[in-house]
Amino acid sequence: MQFLEIQKKIQNAKSLDFGDVFSNSIELFKKVWLQGFLLQLFTIIVMLPLIITIYVPFIIALIAQAESGNVDSGTYEAVFAGFSLLAISLFIVGMLVLGTVSIALNAAFLRIVKRLDYNEEVRTSDFFYFINSKYLGKLLVLMLATFLISIIATLLCFVPIIYVIVPMSFFTLFFAFNPDFSVENIIKGSFALGNKKWLLVFGLIIVSSILAQIVGMLLCGIGLFFTSTFIYLPTYLVYKEVVGFDNDATINHIVD
Repeated sequence: MQFLEIQKKIQNAKSLDFGDVFSNSIELFKKVWLQGFLLQLFTIIVMLPLIITIYVPFIIALIAQAESGNVDSGTYEAVFAGFSLLAISLFIVGMLVLGTVSIALNAAFLRIVKRLDYNEEVRTSDFFYFINSKYLGKLLVLMLATFLISIIATLLCFVPIIYVIVPMSFFTLFFAFNPDFSVENIIKGSFALGNKKWLLVFGLIIVSSILAQIVGMLLCGIGLFFTSTFIYLPTYLVYKEVVGFDNDATINHIVD
């Protein structure tokens, strides 16, 4: 689908009913809850190296403290002084890698949601569709653009950050279904759709987030691993109703 065609669809978008989108999100969740759990699981696995890197100085300090047998703040200072530059460098690199891979997993999850929505077959390997050199560079740029937009909106006080939450919620969606678009067009399309349906999408994000949190906590906290991805479904359905999908373009599986 061409970008100009998407722009025209957004400009001529029909009105959407909040209740219909929300109820359809619940029905769709019944189909995709397992894949949502797998997304959380894969995200945690990706995060483990970064978590380990962050806590290495603490572990070494605790070992040094145990060996000395005394409570000495100088032990912590010496350990952290030696690790500070290395830890900061690794943390920055780790955050960039983690953020990029996280977007790739989320985009792949949305493709899986689309396949299940249309009763098509999915495989676990589909989660790694975007984790390759063809897409990771663009995802890194998109993540940095997201960070920059968030920083600028935050510096402009409270209202702008609330405003950009809606357009930015479409960044991954536009990439997932239009991976060949430039980052500029992904952002333009997201802001166009976000502006067109801002109030509807903002309400859906708030209500779906609250519902996912409440249901997850009622399930002893562990339920959050299953319910947290519910917040992606209303925006997916808005994109589906306004932009739609190119019927001539099939969403292929990863070639083994």
